[in-house]
Parts: sequence; structure tokens; C-alpha cells
Amino acid sequence: MTLSPQEQLKQVLGESQHILLTFCPSQNDEALPLALAWKNWFEKQGKQIDLVVDNYATPGKLKFLSTKEEVKPNITNLQKFIVKVDLERVKLDTLSYDIKDKMLYIYLTPKEGIITKNELRTAQSTFRYDAIIVLNTPDLESLGGIYQNNTDLFYRVPIVDIDNHPGNEHFGQINFVDITTPTVTEVTLKIFESLRPELIDEKISTSLLTALILKTKNFKAPNLSPQTLELASKLINYGADRELIMRHLYRSRSISALKLWGQALSRLQSQAEIGLVWTTLTREDFTRSGAAEDELKDVIDELIVNAPEAKIVILLYEDGPSNQNPQEIHVIISVDKNFDATELSKKYNPTGNKKMASFIIRKDTLQKAEEEIIEHLKKEIKTSHN
Repeated sequence: MTLSPQEQLKQVLGESQHILLTFCPSQNDEALPLALAWKNWFEKQGKQIDLVVDNYATPGKLKFLSTKEEVKPNITNLQKFIVKVDLERVKLDTLSYDIKDKMLYIYLTPKEGIITKNELRTAQSTFRYDAIIVLNTPDLESLGGIYQNNTDLFYRVPIVDIDNHPGNEHFGQINFVDITTPTVTEVTLKIFESLRPELIDEKISTSLLTALILKTKNFKAPNLSPQTLELASKLINYGADRELIMRHLYRSRSISALKLWGQALSRLQSQAEIGLVWTTLTREDFTRSGAAEDELKDVIDELIVNAPEAKIVILLYEDGPSNQNPQEIHVIISVDKNFDATELSKKYNPTGNKKMASFIIRKDTLQKAEEEIIEHLKKEIKTSHN
């Protein structure tokens, strides 16, 4: 009899003691609170969890969810290389090692006679992980170096794919990809409730509600449904601290971030007939506001909230030395479910995923870069509609 995904997951997790948890590094902020909820849920079952995400920096506004840095940048100590010595055939007197010219030398001294290759064997241990949980990720390649540098691990260890996006490639041995639900938070809560609902506490529910609030732009997203509001109510009943979340996400904005938002909104342009909205930020805008580049994600979110009719949101900003010629212009593209950000910008070799992508273009001025990008996107949008 074929097991359901819930039964398969219960079996895999019941047999696993050390689990790798990861997500696409260019995903929206929803992924980190979700991952922390999963991490806490597993740890309450006595399991060891490593949360590893390639090239990811925890946003300052989300550090309230954890008292320590819980996201590791890469996988370490994945396997052990083993040297075996047949002690029935040779008796050891001493074992020592030395490092010379970037080489490791291991010295085995027998009590008598000599050691030959016949008394030695080498082997590799099994992988330290029993299972891999992948959140909010359309395909394995989107994991970046975590996958590219450890492909053997992903082929040999069971993968649980948890997502809600139609473009997901169902790359897991177990796939919880529910495209009918508006958020992966709902997919996650359904799993928790079906397996171990008694473990859902204030900490876990607060992480899940944080993910939901971020995903829905504080319930301002145009596709908000009664189902989403019901989910929020359920999480509050589980003990989620909404006041704590709101204080850290929306009541602790820095003056520099507010100034940067103001500059971006003052230059906001649109082509309403095709749902395109864009703005620019100069090098001087960053200097005057005192804002840092890591605050740009909030600018994008603010543009989306203030232009709910937008299907594609573009942010262009200057970077690099002012005397550089041509100028280095960074471009961030955020799209709704009707478009693919990487496909729209494939001409520029973007990084990211279908929802959000970024790339660098070199032009003499920010204005010239803006003109080229907007003209290019208009053509791509027109092509996609034909």
C-alpha cells in the first residue's frame, strides 16, 4: 500500500537524528522565520538541526526571533575520511602527524617490523545528515553553493520539498507542494498539526506568524484571502506574539531607511497599462540618508505596498566609485505570479529566482541604464503576452 506524503514524512523524520534545513538564499524574508519554526519544532523532538543557507545574511529586523546566529553559510564536517590499520597483523607503538607545505603527514610506527599497504585500508563515513528539508525553493540549483558543492549529499539523502509555487520542480523524494495555498506558512502548519501539534508553542507560532506577516506585507497584499486571515487567528491562538512582531518589523524603522524610502517614492514612475512600476536611487541618496545597501529590500517591499496594481517592480541604484566609467548600476526586479523575473532579465545573466532577480549593468549614467532596462522590459512584457 502506497504511503501518503504525511506518512512518508513521519517515517523519514522518525528515523532521522541529524537534519539539514535550507532554502533559496534569494528568497523573500518569509523563508527564515519558517526555517526557524521548523528548527525549533525538530529540536523539541530531540533532533539535531543545521540551518545552512548559501550567501545569506540575516536581516536585522528578524534577529528578534533568535538570540544567536543560527544560519550557517556552508556545510562543514560532512564526512570523515577513515584510515584503518589491521592490528592483528601489526602492533603500533606510536601515532603522530605533521603538516608541511600544506600537506598532512601521518606517521605510524610499529613496535616491530614494518607496516605495508597490506595492513592499511581507507574508507569514508556515511553523511552526517539523515534527511534534508528544503523550504520555499523552486529547484535544487537555486540553493547555490550548498547544492553545487555537495551534490552527492543531495543524491544520497532523502529530500523533503516544501513549497507552494507552481514552478516548483518536485525535486524531493517527498514533496509537499500545495499550489492552492497562498503561503508556505500554511503548508508548514498543516504538517505540524498532522504530526505533532502539541509541540506548537509561543516561539514556533511567533515565527510562523512573522513569516505570514512578511509574505502578505502586513496583510496588505492584493491576493489576501479569508483563508490567510483564519491562519493568522489560529497562530495567535497557539500563542504567537503579534505585538512583538509588529514592534520589530514596523515600529523600529531607522531614520536612514525612511529617508531612502522617501527618495525612492519621490522618483516613482509607472506604466499602468502593463503593470510596470520603477524608481531609481543615486549614490548621493545613500550618502544623504545614511542608509546601507541591505535596506534596499525594505524599499522594494514599500514600493509593492504603495503600488498594489504593479505586476513588475524595478529598482535601479548606483554603486561603486563615482569616477568609474562606465557606471556600475544594480538592478532588482520583483514580479507577481504572472511573470518570471529571471526570464524577463535573462539577457543580463541575473541571479535570483522567478519571483525576484538582480543583475548589474554598466552604463555612462543611471538615466541611460534606466532607459535601456525599461525599454527592454516593455518588449519582454509585450512578447510574454503574445
